Amino acid sequence: MNKIFKIIFILHLSIFSFLELGNADEEKIKIGLLVPITGDNKDLGQLIIKSTRMALNDIRSNKIEIYPKDTNSNPNKTLQSALQLKEMGIKIVIGPIFYKNLKSLNNVEGMTFLSLTNKTENLPNNVVSSGVNATSQLNAIKKFLESNGFKKTIFLTPQFDFETEVRKSIKESKIKISKHYIYDKEPTKLTAQIEKITNYKIRKQNLADEVKRVENSELVDKEKQLKKLEKKYTIGRVNFDSVIISDFNESLKSVITSLLYTDVSPKQKSIITFNQWFDKSILEDKNIQPIYYPSINNKNLEDFKQKFFKKFNQYPNHLSLLSYDLVGLIYYLSIDNELADLSKMFRKKSSFKGKIGIFDIQNNKINHRLSFYKVENGKIKKIF
Repeated sequence: MNKIFKIIFILHLSIFSFLELGNADEEKIKIGLLVPITGDNKDLGQLIIKSTRMALNDIRSNKIEIYPKDTNSNPNKTLQSALQLKEMGIKIVIGPIFYKNLKSLNNVEGMTFLSLTNKTENLPNNVVSSGVNATSQLNAIKKFLESNGFKKTIFLTPQFDFETEVRKSIKESKIKISKHYIYDKEPTKLTAQIEKITNYKIRKQNLADEVKRVENSELVDKEKQLKKLEKKYTIGRVNFDSVIISDFNESLKSVITSLLYTDVSPKQKSIITFNQWFDKSILEDKNIQPIYYPSINNKNLEDFKQKFFKKFNQYPNHLSLLSYDLVGLIYYLSIDNELADLSKMFRKKSSFKGKIGIFDIQNNKINHRLSFYKVENGKIKKIF
């Protein structure tokens, strides 16, 4: 079992008081921060800058400094800013946020980038993916399926650029699924595909045939039987006991609505999705419930939100919490390691605990040990 090191500053900040170093000549821990300061995503960048400031305040050390640089959500601007950080002698950087901005960073030698992306495919050698990736989510879903004895799980994935990432994560997590379907997001095509997956037309015809049989029969309780059949939409079983849908927002709701249309109810077949970040619209839409998904620790997220709001009078997003933890992780690693050696730490197998929860580091990727939640009757319940 891997040894789990706790980032103590997050949980018990007072313990770090003995680490406070007053020697001004000691090497500073310089952390670069690549976020959008200008452009369409500048508000997101400002939230992340504020979260790292809050982390610095909680660490209470004059040993650590953070230097934000603008990416403008543009790969060329990202590379330019990364080179500027390199000229400042910075070796480790939090960011960039978006996967598209990583493509030229392998040209920046001697630096390690802790990107907030959740994509893990074809990363430059000097980039660590720290977002909540598909493998982390499927590891938690796998645990849920196995603990509840599900045997026939189908997997539904939209036809878009995340498809290859999902396929890779299915293989890495070793989750057992009976069949993987790729669906079209266009509503008419989606409905037709769901009808085929659920054998809807056959089940619908089964009902029509049974109604006709009873009508032509001489059963004593014919009228009673017909009234029962009137309440049904289909007759016959579907060939699965659970569904995983790797989708989000309105597209996710469209898939579940199509399942409802084909007489597959969340109350009969367990519907599991990817991390929804406690989306309020899902909480409010009781027609698609119950629904299950993995996510970070909700209580820790809510505590962080309240603390952030108290300090900045606005609420953060989940990337703010992630960047907060990364500052603490870098600080913790720097206590016993030279800054130049930090990049090696992200290739070794180790585990840490932060506000976001426990995360495992290996081969330039961070996997999160996620909690698992059920949304039912407008309420969130933690399963594990």
